[in-house]
Amino acid sequence: MASSSRHVFHLKNSYPFFENDHGSIQRATAKELPILKGMSLKRLVLKPKAIREPHWHANTPELTYCLKGEAIVSVTDSHSAFNAFTIKAGQMFHVESGSLHHIENLSDSESAEFLVCFRHEKPEDFSLSASFGAMTPAVLGNTWNLPSSAFKNIKLSTEPKEIMLREGEPTIPSQVHMKNPHKFDVEGSEPQLKGEGIGSARQAKAQFWPALKTLAMYSLRVEDAAMREPHWHPITAELGYVNKGQARMTILDPDGSTDTYTLKEGDMYYIPPAYPHQIEVLPEGGKEIHFCIFFDQPMPLDIGYKSMPEGIPHEAMAATLGIKRADMPKLEGSTGTPLMVKRVNELDKVKEWTKSML
Repeated sequence: MASSSRHVFHLKNSYPFFENDHGSIQRATAKELPILKGMSLKRLVLKPKAIREPHWHANTPELTYCLKGEAIVSVTDSHSAFNAFTIKAGQMFHVESGSLHHIENLSDSESAEFLVCFRHEKPEDFSLSASFGAMTPAVLGNTWNLPSSAFKNIKLSTEPKEIMLREGEPTIPSQVHMKNPHKFDVEGSEPQLKGEGIGSARQAKAQFWPALKTLAMYSLRVEDAAMREPHWHPITAELGYVNKGQARMTILDPDGSTDTYTLKEGDMYYIPPAYPHQIEVLPEGGKEIHFCIFFDQPMPLDIGYKSMPEGIPHEAMAATLGIKRADMPKLEGSTGTPLMVKRVNELDKVKEWTKSML
């Protein structure tokens, strides 16, 4: 029985990369999941009044989905363009590589939780506290026209603080309720794909959110009477996180091996570009799954199995499957990608998962 997969990482159950009394950061980079290429994921938990230290990323933009709570986010872009906005569960924000930003839990009693996706398998961070520590008091004083003694009470260090506790009430800039290009309400948007008794897909991609240049995200819900159609993304890698339910996935690798595994809440998976795969609900986790799926392209595209009959002649399909044309099942075609299809058969009763891989 396959107990693990090179495509899967148990993010929510992993040992934190950073943890203190005010929150934690768990990560899945190429160090934790070697198959990752061009993408990685962090899970950030901020306890009441906690602040994710102001920081920036040297080699990647950031696309963040709020799983729980409410926070204020500030972003300083090039030319000192300052943005501030609030974000709550089901909303997202995007930050360009190199832009200074911080996240602050607004609640005095509830934790906030975030999924943070990066466009690099090994993201590099710089913290604001460490950037101060890299300079001498004299240099800092010159910067702000102050004597070096003005910094005598600050313990300068190049060690990042990561997560700190706020003193007093949060400062809420007046602009936080204005429309902001960094922010997108994905769960508040109309599903771009949905079906009665099947599920829905809400899409945060460049078509609807022009700020996105290298990343996108789908909020995918699949009901137990349906499944995610077998498909592949021609030039797009997929990095998914299970927010609700249990699912089973199968992936085909180029060497002809298959990898079939189960996923539970808090697990994540990675699929390289063009690898065919499929998702279906397992009843142990309830009647629906909710996946937060990130892509390494701003406009991810699919090729679904259901579209095959439209482009491949019946005789070629029959030869491919090793049967006579007269024995070909009637495959209902589709000119698009339905994304989800109804399940007309019982869930396969597979008692033992097997996988063969390099």
